[in-house]
Amino acid sequence: MLETLLTPATIQMQPAGELDWKEAIQLAATPLINAGNIEQSYVTAMINVVQKNGPFINIGPHIALAHARPEDGVRKMGMALLKVAPAINLVSADHPITLFFVLAASDNETHLAALQELATKLQDRDSLARLEQATNQTQLIDEFKGVQA
Repeated sequence: MLETLLTPATIQMQPAGELDWKEAIQLAATPLINAGNIEQSYVTAMINVVQKNGPFINIGPHIALAHARPEDGVRKMGMALLKVAPAINLVSADHPITLFFVLAASDNETHLAALQELATKLQDRDSLARLEQATNQTQLIDEFKGVQA
């Protein structure tokens, strides 16, 4: 399922530059806005949740999974990824992030298979290493397709 969600249209790579974590979430979500999966209100909600609850979206080393409630502006399920270098601090220096995933869940169940697949991929040390070491979009896409270089 990930290979249908994380595609050339939804995966971006760029230098972190002067981006802060809020801008990184906005940029990561842009393909989903452009495709009509989410509204801008969903991005605002994702940022507001982190501002209210802290860096709970930091789900592993250098990994953030930004999300909010379906009613906050999801039109249809989607997922996107922004890979940055160097890491951007999520709220504080205790949470450096290089992989910003955005999950748009249209209900409480449809996204669960994709989320499980993503969790399995991120828990695999070799797979995570390939994501972290990827230097171009094709390498990231191949990892989600299960193509080994």
